[in-house]
Amino acid sequence: MLVLRFWFVAAAAFVAAACSVQPVMAQTASQPASAEKVDQLIKLLDDPEIRALLNNQAAAPAAEPSTDMSATEFSAWGNKIREHLRGLGQAIPQVPSEFMRAGGTIAADINGHGPLGVFVLFLAMVLIGLGAEWLFHRIGSRSRLHAALARTDGASENPLHSAGRHLFALLAPLVAFSLASLGLFMAMTWPPLLDALMLPLLLGVIACRFVIRIARVLLLGPSSAKDIDASSGLVPIDRVSGLFWYKRIFWFACIFFAGWALVGVMAALQIAPAVRGVVGYALGLGLLLVSIETVWNRPAAIARPHGRGAAEWALTFYLCLLWAIWVAGLIVILWVGIYALILPGLLRATTAMAKNAFAGEADVPGSGNPVVEVLVERGARAAIITLAVVWLGFIISKRSSMFTGEGMTDRIIQGVLAGAIILLVADIIWQIAKAVINRTLERARVSTADSAHAARNGRLLTLLPILRTMLAIVIALIAVMMVLSGLGVQVAPLIAGAGIFGVAIGFGSQTLVKDVISGVFYMMDDAFRVGEYIQSGSYKGTVESFSIRSVKLRHHRGPVFTVPFGTLGAIENMSRDWVIDKFTISVGYDTDINKVRKMVKGVGAALLEDEELGPLIIETLKMKGVEQFGDYGINLSFAMMTKPGYQTTIRRRAYMMIREAFTQNGVVFASPTVQVAGGDPSAAAAAAAQVKTAMDQKKLAEGGEGA
Repeated sequence: MLVLRFWFVAAAAFVAAACSVQPVMAQTASQPASAEKVDQLIKLLDDPEIRALLNNQAAAPAAEPSTDMSATEFSAWGNKIREHLRGLGQAIPQVPSEFMRAGGTIAADINGHGPLGVFVLFLAMVLIGLGAEWLFHRIGSRSRLHAALARTDGASENPLHSAGRHLFALLAPLVAFSLASLGLFMAMTWPPLLDALMLPLLLGVIACRFVIRIARVLLLGPSSAKDIDASSGLVPIDRVSGLFWYKRIFWFACIFFAGWALVGVMAALQIAPAVRGVVGYALGLGLLLVSIETVWNRPAAIARPHGRGAAEWALTFYLCLLWAIWVAGLIVILWVGIYALILPGLLRATTAMAKNAFAGEADVPGSGNPVVEVLVERGARAAIITLAVVWLGFIISKRSSMFTGEGMTDRIIQGVLAGAIILLVADIIWQIAKAVINRTLERARVSTADSAHAARNGRLLTLLPILRTMLAIVIALIAVMMVLSGLGVQVAPLIAGAGIFGVAIGFGSQTLVKDVISGVFYMMDDAFRVGEYIQSGSYKGTVESFSIRSVKLRHHRGPVFTVPFGTLGAIENMSRDWVIDKFTISVGYDTDINKVRKMVKGVGAALLEDEELGPLIIETLKMKGVEQFGDYGINLSFAMMTKPGYQTTIRRRAYMMIREAFTQNGVVFASPTVQVAGGDPSAAAAAAAQVKTAMDQKKLAEGGEGA
């Protein structure tokens, strides 16, 4: 809720600016010079000595003004503040007499009509505008009724579309009001003073009504203000909070624009600047009271467990300090304090409104429109910051004595403003690129049954994070160079020095350069992607992530290898397209080979029918034939084609099914046998045990090599 409080402080600041600028801009009329004084001036200019003195002064070099802040300048600054406050104190007793004089001026210049006649004319213009607004509302009521009936189907409407439609419905009648009241007044001929008096009054009414209507759309939405169960406004807050802030904005806008119009009327009546300042500061007290009441009664303060506390006192003191700074005439410091208070909250509110308006569906990855969201959010933030910086620069150039109008000062101010705009544009470009990349990554992480689409998603998951990092570096470097160039810094020597420094770094870090360049070529060749199992030399594992110079491989036993691209060498990718798995089984010499072939064919058909493993098999298990004649039996060769990564699981299931089939059909696996000459049974048993031990050791050795 603090976000919306900042809007009130911003409005108070605008009142401060409007009221403080008017006294400065008003100038008293000077008395015309007499003919005698003009003749004396001409005679002095004809004097040869005066001419020589003027020529010498023109030829002498002008002394450069000092821009250093010394104790003397601070003293002069303090004297100006005391003089300003003293003038306000002296102007307070003059307020009644100035207003009485203004009433006489109105009566004298507008055919004897006093302030009451001006008020009656103003009221008549307002009533004419209200009549035009009512007529427009009646004409458009039928189309709004049709639109309401069309929305009764229960479908949810985007908050941005709802707010835009309701904003048009509320602001279009105000446009009719403005054209009828202000347009009618401008179309007719009035006395000059009456024209100067009526224009700020009508503009104040129109602007106030526009601000109140916009606040209603943002905070309450199209539903009735009596419904407090839910809020359909663009700002993501509940209905009760929306009503609270809407009422405060209503009173704040009324006081603000009333003060603005009154200051304009006083300027038209040529009331003394000091008196105008006193009236403006008095109206500023009304804004201060509304702001303090908002701080203490806002829903966030009431909802806290311990109630109101130090935060409210600090904000109250800060608001009173801003009002005192305004009264003292320190406009530059006032605006710096206002910016420090309102900009963070205002930017957060803009972000929240953009996300609320363009939020996609929570259960649909990559839904919504991130480009439009970024353009609206960052564009609004950029507009706010740009206006703040430009206005602050204007105030500083007009008000501050630290700037003398020198060329260097002008270049610095222009460079800062241009740098801020460049950084904002760079931020918008980067945010758009990041949003598009992140949305593409979210969609690529969604699993799919299409192998081609899955391969494309894997490639995107591999390349887009690297592209995102490179874009961030490039955009940041270009923006910084442009900002430095705008500030007057010679960028060419920096680029040349960076090039020389880069060459030196390249010679000193050849391995790093090799890793980066190798990684670029690996990406161009599409050698591997995130999630694929690869092997390179002694390194093997599943690719988990990339950096600019290395790849992280997760071994199937758990360890993670961080391997620089320069040391990878040849890559064996085990996760592309398909895998052929081969194995051999030994059967006895008396086995029927054709019978075994038929059994294996049945096992292959059963594997294809399996609901879990069938979709993973490309070509089912087949017996290729006799591989060789071994020492103890016939070695039969088998093969199958599967999707990458699933061959081990399918082979284990095939082993189990082949064993069951052999057992049911009486096929015996080959095993070593020993025939010992002689009739000693113990010698034969000892020889068989020795052969079995040798075979077991051989199998253990082969198993260790395979692992």
